[in-house]
Amino acid sequence: MRRSIAIALGVTLALWGDAAYSSKGGRSRIMKTLTVQSDSFTHNGMIPSKYTCDGQDISPQISWSGAPAETKSYALICDDPDAPVGDWVHWVLFNIPAQTTELPEHFIAKSGAVPGLKAGITDFRRTEYGGPCPPGGVHRYFFKVYALDSLLGLKEGATKRELLQGMEGHILSKGELVGKYTRKR
Repeated sequence: MRRSIAIALGVTLALWGDAAYSSKGGRSRIMKTLTVQSDSFTHNGMIPSKYTCDGQDISPQISWSGAPAETKSYALICDDPDAPVGDWVHWVLFNIPAQTTELPEHFIAKSGAVPGLKAGITDFRRTEYGGPCPPGGVHRYFFKVYALDSLLGLKEGATKRELLQGMEGHILSKGELVGKYTRKR
């Protein structure tokens, strides 16, 4: 599968194959890449400690653009594939309304600031953002945003796996922003 790269203002990078195949009916879609960026850090740059367990442990500002017109909602997953136990989930949000294309710094899902938005459970066993806190070495944190053709019928507290299953066949576009972090000892 060919990969495409979209860079905007030198701050973002999003990767996605040109086509995706749904297991629902075998149909395929041509994917457009979302541009995901942050005022808090650059793609493949270091995440400031403010957004980690060593700082305030608040979420960074995240924004995205380039979604197809038929987008009905967005989902966001932040995970760390470098964790010793495998993929560690730091943030799960879904049913983000189509008109919402930014989450401000220190976004709290339970605040009600974004009506309809639901939060999933992280590996910290909570439904809010949990910042990087690697046990050692430099870890990568993937902030992935998905544009979907529907709202999802998942309940608050859904896991990453449940969200990925629920999104199957509904993804119109995807983009990601990668940040890195290592703890100073």
